[in-house]
Amino acid sequence: MTRILIADPIDTEGVELLKTQADVDVKTGLKPQELMEIVGDYEALIVRSETKVTAEVIQAGKHLQVIARAGIGVDNIDLDAATAGGIAVVNAPTGNTIAAAEHTMALMLSLARKVPQAHQSLKQGEWNRRAFMGIEVRNKTLGIIGLGRVGSEVARRAQSFAMHVTVYDPFVTPDYARFLGVSLASLEELLSRADIVTLHTPLTENTRLLIGERQLALMKPGSCLINVARGELIDEDALVKALDEGNLAGAALDVFSKEPPGESPLVKHPKVIATPHLGASTQEAQREVAIEASEQVMAVLRGEPTRNAVNAPFLPPEVHTMVAPYLPVASTVGKLLTHMAEGEGQFVGISINYQGEIAQHDSAILKSAVLTGLLNPVSGERVNLINAPLLAQQRGLKIAEGKSAASQEYGNLVTVTLQTTKGDITLAGTSMRNEVHIVKVNDFWMDMVPSVPYLLFVEQRDQPGVIGAVGTITGKNDINVSFMVVGRMSPRGQAMMVVGLDDPVPPHVLEEIRDLKQIESARVVRL
Repeated sequence: MTRILIADPIDTEGVELLKTQADVDVKTGLKPQELMEIVGDYEALIVRSETKVTAEVIQAGKHLQVIARAGIGVDNIDLDAATAGGIAVVNAPTGNTIAAAEHTMALMLSLARKVPQAHQSLKQGEWNRRAFMGIEVRNKTLGIIGLGRVGSEVARRAQSFAMHVTVYDPFVTPDYARFLGVSLASLEELLSRADIVTLHTPLTENTRLLIGERQLALMKPGSCLINVARGELIDEDALVKALDEGNLAGAALDVFSKEPPGESPLVKHPKVIATPHLGASTQEAQREVAIEASEQVMAVLRGEPTRNAVNAPFLPPEVHTMVAPYLPVASTVGKLLTHMAEGEGQFVGISINYQGEIAQHDSAILKSAVLTGLLNPVSGERVNLINAPLLAQQRGLKIAEGKSAASQEYGNLVTVTLQTTKGDITLAGTSMRNEVHIVKVNDFWMDMVPSVPYLLFVEQRDQPGVIGAVGTITGKNDINVSFMVVGRMSPRGQAMMVVGLDDPVPPHVLEEIRDLKQIESARVVRL
């Protein structure tokens, strides 16, 4: 009979569910060496955050088929080692959604009615009603940054309080926003309109310190800020300054950039309500993540598809030879499109066209690769070939596919058009010499290998001196150029220059390039 090892405490309902179909051993608090000595006897391993599933543990798990994390994070599991060993890794990302949404509402109401301060005052023997005059949230504007699972649930609850809900999330379609009954806005518009701002975006390179001094200055006088997502989303020093200067009425924080926060001035600030990362700390949430993780484990062991796999599957042998080289092409095109679309409005849909011999095969895995590249930079969950279509569907992204048996330009071609509320962006790619080649940007044909950290896309009028002018600016700012390619419609007509760079481009340098009279637009994409 299948054997399952539970190495960290999970709710008993999850344990009992597993026991109906397998032999289950609960052995918590194991030291690394102790875990390595016994893990080889099991087909499945379930952990939370305490147990570290290292490459050595995975190597010792000679019979492991699946590793489950009863929670959303998988940073304590060596995903590369698990994938290399053919072991599925699954998690439970939805079990704590309601808990986090309800905690957000609890903090919002506590801020509005000064509940913690009034409670403490009464405990100290005081009866000072005038000191704790609050506000109603009815008819107030709630600004939600990030309309994922938790953000959507917060929106639904806020509407039941007769609040107006405004959302900033460039990767949500207008149709989904209309379905939820919320309005979309830019980050700047949201901050200037909202009476209360709540953060529910994942922590990525683009969202780290999303709320800094400039953003806090845009917030309405007397507004409040709530964070039940990740502490690193906020510049905490800037928040202290905004509270001290009186622009913000208060803040409610469940998360901090360093946890425990120690002597952080935010914890002791009189305008701050703070809780010790309790977003998922409910009995129901703990039960849900245990059940969700257990269900995922049993699905893998039965050979069924799983909705929460976090590492890439293996290609069937019959399609591997032809399709495998185009998986990195598809994912790279998707990733580039996401970065090129920053500031270009909301995602509406995506059109994928396959040309050549690859069009004769099942395109599902190539579609998943495109979506993986598209969503990974903006998702708080690890996106892979298995869950990318589901995540795209949840965001309301419309997907269209087309196939053509022949490609006039290349033997095989993957062309993807991302539709946004401000227009379309098209990229086409192929595989040559085992490398990804981007061969078309919008209407401009070219050939570049995106193998450098930064790409500078410049749309221009094709005139003498433009290339040299851009090179002069990068050179004097010590920015090393790896390559430069140009595609143009006609001599001295519209053109697109792509410059591969080894170094980042500071904002003032990008503005200097944009100020060149022949330049129509310039954008930097970090790979």
